[in-house]
Amino acid sequence: MSLRALSIVIALTSFTSSAMAETAQVGPRPAYLVSKMKDGPLKTRLEACLGQPVKRTDFSIGHRGAALQFPEHTAESYRAAGVMGAGLIECDVTFTADKELVCRHAQDDLHTTTNILTSDLADKCTDPFQPAANGQKASADCRASDVTLAQFMTLSGKMDAADAQATTPQAYQDGTAAWRTDLYATNGTLLTHRQSIDLIRSMGGKFIPELKAPKVSMPFDGMTQADYAQKLVDEYKAADIPAKDVFLQSFDLKDVVYWIENESEFGKQAVFLDGRFAAGPFDPSRPDSLSPTMGELKGMGVNYIAPPIWVLLALEDGKIVPSAYAKAAREAGLQIMTWTLERSGPLNGGGGWYFQTISDAVSDDGMVYEILDVLAQDVGVVGVFSDWPATTSFYASCVGLP
Repeated sequence: MSLRALSIVIALTSFTSSAMAETAQVGPRPAYLVSKMKDGPLKTRLEACLGQPVKRTDFSIGHRGAALQFPEHTAESYRAAGVMGAGLIECDVTFTADKELVCRHAQDDLHTTTNILTSDLADKCTDPFQPAANGQKASADCRASDVTLAQFMTLSGKMDAADAQATTPQAYQDGTAAWRTDLYATNGTLLTHRQSIDLIRSMGGKFIPELKAPKVSMPFDGMTQADYAQKLVDEYKAADIPAKDVFLQSFDLKDVVYWIENESEFGKQAVFLDGRFAAGPFDPSRPDSLSPTMGELKGMGVNYIAPPIWVLLALEDGKIVPSAYAKAAREAGLQIMTWTLERSGPLNGGGGWYFQTISDAVSDDGMVYEILDVLAQDVGVVGVFSDWPATTSFYASCVGLP
């Protein structure tokens, strides 16, 4: 066995006993966030839960694992999410040059999420590193489809970041945001999709893989989009994972419909990631203007929808309330998930992109649990993706969510 293969085995098995425990380890962050809340019934209720056991919960979804502090889509990140009580852990799925499925947020992110630019594989990139010069930002485009699976597995994961002013590959890879950390990013262990299944199963977790949009033309070396969508399902079948434990995701409604029509048991809880806001003008107060409508989605067999947090929330007289979009989804009988909590850094000053519809009410970190409470109790979401699952696990356990 090679040293790299041995390191993967160790990474997949380390701390298994603690990760499998039903009682989560949430650390000091929930208490810190509660301390920043304004006085009221919710703060009082959460304060009473501090120091109490926290249970693993399907309401808490590990977004790329625990990407606030661990390199995303690595064994270390997934294990951290499991320890923090995430009942579902996400492997975003793309493919290598030899059509093997691996965990990456995008097919073209190796230059920001791995050490490829300072490795022997740098010359494999679609667009090698270009330094910042003459007013142009530094750039690179390195794809999972640029390398074979064997080559992919020689890389190490790092925090997703890049320095656009860099003049060397080493400096380009050193762009981690000040509110994140590189403390756990020295040698992140990359995973195939199959390995992620084994690891998440060993922790007693469930699966919420996202089929990422290819950056290469499809068919790719004979593999069609349907083949790609089917391959994702087939790897769960090969691992004897029951369909009820798998929530397939895609931003492409065609993928979701494919699963509904061809893999009905998996398709019944496939998640349509609603990214229609990116295609042009989008008004969550006018869900009737969307095509397909909520009712049409339900008629197609879609049961789960997942927009970003801001789409589900609105302000009325300074109070955070469900948006018209959220109400329409519930009225149509759709189950709602949402993304992404703990991805914006400190919330002073409006909270950034994920909270844009309620920015006037977001002033500090103490708002996290107020927002989460509205999502859970008023919107009725069944799961929240978070870059730090401890925050969500603590809330769900305290208020008795499954």
